[in-house]
Amino acid sequence: MTFLHESATALSRRIATGDLSSTEVVTEAIARMDRIDPALNAIVWRNDDDALAQAKRADAAVAAGDDLAPFHGIPIPIKELTWVAGQPGTFGSLGVDDAPRPHSDRVAELFQEGGFILHGRSNSPEAGPMSVTENRRFGVTRNPWNTAHSPAGSSGGAAAAVAGGMAAVAHATDGGGSIRMPASATGLIGLKPSRGRVPTRTPMWEHSIVDGVIARHVEDVAGTLDVLAVRDPHVAYTAPAPDRPFAAEVGAPLAPLRVGLVTDSFNGLPVDSECTAAAESLASALEHLGHEVVPVRPRLYSLEAIQGFLDVVVNAWLWATPYDDPELAEPYIRARRERARGIHAGEYAIAVTRLYAETGPLVAQWGRDFDVLLTPTMATTPPLVGTVLDEANRDFDGARVTESQMVAYTAFCNIAGLPAVSLPVHTSAAGLPVGAQIVGRPFGEAELIRIASAVEPAFGWTTRIPADVR
Repeated sequence: MTFLHESATALSRRIATGDLSSTEVVTEAIARMDRIDPALNAIVWRNDDDALAQAKRADAAVAAGDDLAPFHGIPIPIKELTWVAGQPGTFGSLGVDDAPRPHSDRVAELFQEGGFILHGRSNSPEAGPMSVTENRRFGVTRNPWNTAHSPAGSSGGAAAAVAGGMAAVAHATDGGGSIRMPASATGLIGLKPSRGRVPTRTPMWEHSIVDGVIARHVEDVAGTLDVLAVRDPHVAYTAPAPDRPFAAEVGAPLAPLRVGLVTDSFNGLPVDSECTAAAESLASALEHLGHEVVPVRPRLYSLEAIQGFLDVVVNAWLWATPYDDPELAEPYIRARRERARGIHAGEYAIAVTRLYAETGPLVAQWGRDFDVLLTPTMATTPPLVGTVLDEANRDFDGARVTESQMVAYTAFCNIAGLPAVSLPVHTSAAGLPVGAQIVGRPFGEAELIRIASAVEPAFGWTTRIPADVR
């Protein structure tokens, strides 16, 4: 078994003490990519030589006794939707040139400041608005637990890389479930931070997209959030500072909580029994720890608000995506961009006003009616590869039931800016991971980390590895 299944936190400690070198870690990541990735297609661009050179410099810093960042010498793949200076950034599209980008997005800079070595770029669906990780430029990313199935999206490349032992932790983004869905599909942890927790220079999709990671260990989710959650005076807004480092929340005492349980889907679509079982399994574990679990029917967004987000806000941002040749985009992307051309500024303003008007009453339920909300992460188990993207391209105006089931529980969190985490608490009869989601109160990541660390030993997900990638 590879040591890349260990936590990045533990590996960084070993590097700092000289028990392990950064060069050894990067060399192992390269070897794993060579051996594992041909079957998964998680990593679509590699900079092996540069990563090794950075690792050697990291080892020299250890030998010299320099001050070390928290994740000194740990390699991490960056999602293809994110720019890194000197690397391509194609948004997963044939319609975007692969020329080296002139600057880095803020999150890439923060990873580097935290000691990480940026190694490779992970696959994503074109431009991000798809619940599976497939595109015409790089092809299909497959699930390490069963390569006939998808690791979901849009951070499916990141999830497959971690589940496949090619990285201990991977960068991910989430605009409607894109961290939590892949985490659920691959047996990992995915925390979507609160709006404003991780600084970004351009708050896209009306401030719903956030950066984070997908990891196997709770301590990595917490530690990387400390690296990313900095106060930056050069961005539009920043979330309130936490009371203490998020890493200190791992294993911290957890006061009794009122847990609101939802198993029916918010959009009325059928819910797979395996997904219901995941939520009920986590509910049982929380009750065992002394928390009160009560079925609830929370107030969420109206159909008009959701349609405004999907059909007006997201389409407008897709139209604004800097394509070099939009005619080479996926058919469903071209359809969405064309629809954006028919929306005038007043309609955008109305759609956004409705979202903000409905967000206040929605968020007020946390702390009043319940402390946290517990749901399945998705309403379906991981779909077969090729089905969801094909459905969108073939009949964009059709029902697209599987895609809607995948985002049924996740998208509202992004619109509201609430933190949420998917935990790998169940395995289906077919052997596929199935996650359950906990949605926290505004800026409540600390509570989510305490919950996750409290149940981590009971479910044993840190040692559950796909057979073909051990």
